[in-house]
Amino acid sequence: MWYNNEKSGVFMLAAKVKSYAKINLSLNVNGTSGGYHRIDSVVASVDVYDTVCAKPRRDRLVNVYMHGKGSEKIPPERNNAVLAGEKFAAAFGTNGADIEIYKDIPMGAGMGGSSADAAGVLNAMAKLYKVTDRAMLKQLADELGSDTGYMLEGGYARIFGRGEQIEKLSCPRPLFLLMIFPTGEVSTADCYREYDRFPDPLRTESARQSEALRRGDFTEISKNVYNALCAPACRLNGDVALALEQAAALSPAAYTITGSGSAVYALFETEELCRWAKSRYRGKFKTRVVKTLALVQKKTLFRNPFALEEGEGRGK
Repeated sequence: MWYNNEKSGVFMLAAKVKSYAKINLSLNVNGTSGGYHRIDSVVASVDVYDTVCAKPRRDRLVNVYMHGKGSEKIPPERNNAVLAGEKFAAAFGTNGADIEIYKDIPMGAGMGGSSADAAGVLNAMAKLYKVTDRAMLKQLADELGSDTGYMLEGGYARIFGRGEQIEKLSCPRPLFLLMIFPTGEVSTADCYREYDRFPDPLRTESARQSEALRRGDFTEISKNVYNALCAPACRLNGDVALALEQAAALSPAAYTITGSGSAVYALFETEELCRWAKSRYRGKFKTRVVKTLALVQKKTLFRNPFALEEGEGRGK
């Protein structure tokens, strides 16, 4: 069923999108500008996602209902997903929406969960109201968070500045990672402040990681895995340091944190090796095998957007 709207044209009865998590294959800090840290990071989407379902309203209100991973406790005034919906309606002159977000991306893990939800709301409302202006959506996303613009489309990329400058990359092979989730979170702001106290000397360049990724050279990808925020995160949360020790004990090709933590990943050449490592893990933290994805936003219409597919909205 479709509705007509004088300002926005034809729009759908409801829309559903998947908004994927990311991991940082490299993360360098290149000083500050305008009060923000400038980064140079190679990122990749992984097969963990939040599901965003949007239904149009006949007024301008935007209601967001969170489900799973403790997200129900997020106050609406601190939820970027709410702000994303409000910015969308104001920018494009559309009505609002009732939005349900079913979370599978762990919170406070450095996997971009908050940015994924904001980007997912923008994508869902664009689908709902037939908005195709990707440049304006990117502008709105950049206003919402440093990597939200990247999360609009995801995939492999090198991001610069605050994360708003994006160079799309490709990789001819998926990468397999064992994620380890320590207890507690790491505040991104605190992590950068700790980094400023004890800057980590540059160990690798994201340019080398980008080239290794393009070639699908697993050995070189492994050599260039690096995160300048790893040491600060360990100092702020002892469980992160413990998870890193546990990751190293599994003999991966490389290991580090993603984002500012708290999640740790161990990189393996094959899915079989990754699942073998998971079976040998004896630590107390939750683990999960994930793989990287080269994403292209789909234009698929869903017959029943509010009917979750098998496995959606549930922990694995």
